[in-house]
Amino acid sequence: MNYRHAFHAGNHADVLKHVVLLAICDALALKPAPCFALDTHAGAGLYSLVDDAARRTGEAEAGIGRLLAAPPAVPAIARYLDAIAACRAAHGADAYPGSPWLLAHALRAQDRIACCEIEPGALAALRQAVGRDPRVAVHARDGYEACRALLPPRHGAQKFARGLVLIDPPYEAQRAEFDVALPAMRDALSRWPQATQALWYPIKQRRTLTPFLRDAGRLQSRSTLVVELLVRGDDSPLRMNGSGLLLVDPPWSLADALAPALDALRRTLGEAGADTRLHWLREPA
Repeated sequence: MNYRHAFHAGNHADVLKHVVLLAICDALALKPAPCFALDTHAGAGLYSLVDDAARRTGEAEAGIGRLLAAPPAVPAIARYLDAIAACRAAHGADAYPGSPWLLAHALRAQDRIACCEIEPGALAALRQAVGRDPRVAVHARDGYEACRALLPPRHGAQKFARGLVLIDPPYEAQRAEFDVALPAMRDALSRWPQATQALWYPIKQRRTLTPFLRDAGRLQSRSTLVVELLVRGDDSPLRMNGSGLLLVDPPWSLADALAPALDALRRTLGEAGADTRLHWLREPA
């Protein structure tokens, strides 16, 4: 595997993904019953935006850097920036949290989290970042295999009726990744139908996503929502022009919470041709 997220930490795709992730976690936490989160491709859990990898690309400057310089007054974005501030209070002014850190930050004492990673360096860093948290189990295993092995979730005798499956793979070959991710989501639906699932994906040219979205619309969910942010026109297949999340059975209030956040992200992070999409592939009944 050639992909290393340290080059991309804090970029526009991370901003979108983490705004959505925290909004889901906060919706889950509205009810007192414990919930469970599975992060299938967890990465290192915590990053420095001044290390060589981040400085080489400079992607964070156009992502979290731009947002911090002009923070929009939108609740979902304010929630995200509060989490960034908490991470930096704990780990230094140049820290940026990965999804495992944010899950541990947003969820509660009664909740449980499983994080999967197979790359040895990222796995060691992940254990350092969140492995001491008694709510978090770090697994050295393939994330798709973990969907089969860990769902439906249990912790001792406790079962979890609610929760989240976050699938955030490296996409070294996009179509091939979709061919693995969608069957994994279909299987997770059969094993744990009460959960919300979130699949992150990069966007180079939107039109190439048509087969994937058509297949995603056939998932037998109660509802399926697409959330996308393009920070520039999608006329180049050579760079990531935006990203999106496919949300299966999202919390009922999520779309309303994300609509103003998407517009604010487009205005703050976007260049010429920036665009957003908030679209139901399957509307809730």
